[in-house]
Amino acid sequence: MLHKYITQFSKLRRAPQFGGAPHKPVLLLAIIKGIRAGAINSCRIFITPELVIDFREIWDQVVITQHKPKLSLPFFHLKSEPFWRLVCKPGAEILLTSSSSVQSFGALNAAVEYAEIDEDLFRLLADPVSCEILRQELMSRYFPDAGKIVRPYTLIDDLQRQMLHDDPETYRKRIEEIERSNPEDEAEEELLVRSALFKREIPRIYNYQCAISGMRVMTSTNTQISAQMVDACHIRPFADFKDDTIGNGLSLSPNLHRAFDRGLITINDDFIVRVSPAIMESDSPYALRQFEGKQITLPEDPKHYPLVQNLVWHRKERWLV
Repeated sequence: MLHKYITQFSKLRRAPQFGGAPHKPVLLLAIIKGIRAGAINSCRIFITPELVIDFREIWDQVVITQHKPKLSLPFFHLKSEPFWRLVCKPGAEILLTSSSSVQSFGALNAAVEYAEIDEDLFRLLADPVSCEILRQELMSRYFPDAGKIVRPYTLIDDLQRQMLHDDPETYRKRIEEIERSNPEDEAEEELLVRSALFKREIPRIYNYQCAISGMRVMTSTNTQISAQMVDACHIRPFADFKDDTIGNGLSLSPNLHRAFDRGLITINDDFIVRVSPAIMESDSPYALRQFEGKQITLPEDPKHYPLVQNLVWHRKERWLV
């Protein structure tokens, strides 16, 4: 069985430009990384923030050609390989069957629920020994010169620095320049990477804890699973302000994230929770009223605290009074 997949991995169908497109092997390497980390634990492969970031990090580590790092391409075109199947969203099958390619991540996301790999392949990738053999096959076959690549930092390193250190106006101008100077599909892909990084970094900075309720669910193996229990919440919406900086983020459980977005709760300048006087709710252990007057849990570094100007905006524009 292992030999079967070694053969399939060594004969991936790739566009021939610049010596062969690297997208498929990079995505497979990202999936291997996700399985090893415990972020992927079944045959179903979803496009998650972790997968997006792993794809881009591995790309910067191994690719030396002029290809563009578009995740949508290999996720779609791996369907030409015998071990990969796309599962469409209901009613979206025609979007795939009528197209020989996919034009953007948005188009892919509109049509595809997830991809599915062979159960036998997943079992091999879940085994450390056979997984390493398959990983080495990908590296030696497609990236034999990867060890010669010397880059002082990756794109992810650069984006992380921007998120941590840019002021909101500087970051907004970066986003506007990306949208103005790049083709739509390339701009969309970079914004996807930035969004994925925001979703990863905000929970990490808050120690994977809901800033309001204090909920923190950990596993013994993997912080990525723990991060999925809390959301990265924008204080001011990204669609309006183009702001993924740390000062515009809060780590909230999903129900409190929705309550915050709808203005049912807000936070004052002293980081105290205020509950809208306009809401009516039943007597319940899940009632929002229990958080009235509660000091939120803040990041360890004061430089990562929510910006007061963002909280002021939320109280003025979202809070129901």
